[in-house]
Amino acid sequence: MGDRQRRFRDCLGRFATGVTVVTVEHDHGVHGATVGSFTSVSLEPPLVMVSLDRRSRMCDLLPGASSFGVNVLAAHQQDLALHFAGRPLPAGTPVPWDPDAAGPRLAGVAAHLDCVPWAAYDGGDHVLHIGRVRGFTTGDAEPLVFHGGAFRLLDTAPGHHAWAGTLDGPADGAWSSGTAAHHIPLGH
Repeated sequence: MGDRQRRFRDCLGRFATGVTVVTVEHDHGVHGATVGSFTSVSLEPPLVMVSLDRRSRMCDLLPGASSFGVNVLAAHQQDLALHFAGRPLPAGTPVPWDPDAAGPRLAGVAAHLDCVPWAAYDGGDHVLHIGRVRGFTTGDAEPLVFHGGAFRLLDTAPGHHAWAGTLDGPADGAWSSGTAAHHIPLGH
């Protein structure tokens, strides 16, 4: 990597992101990859995007998959982020899969989106994969955050929010704050 690319990467690292693991089933089992480049695209139809390095195995597997999952990792799941980024869990440590899920979904995640491939676009050394969301599950776990080359935790102490006193924050009832996990199937 050249100096200019390294500086550009460092510049982009100033933007905090969530951490996801994209999962697919294929002929030889399940494959997952840690992906920080994830975003919502559209509410109607419900679309999301993941950006995958062209050289990655996931980039080859995803277009042929009938579906894929986006697992939004919880703050306590740094070990899974590293595992699916190529630093395996210690020998004998199982990956915690959700046994009740229809497809490969990690247990204990902050959220999960069940997607079908919608479109793929050239993104330079990456491919931008759009998925149509068929259903999603949310929980009450805090998300894992990545910023400046390191995992971070959200500051969730009361009164420390940017919207404190605006009458638009969660304490003012403007946001729903259910604590139970919810699975929402979406129509086709």
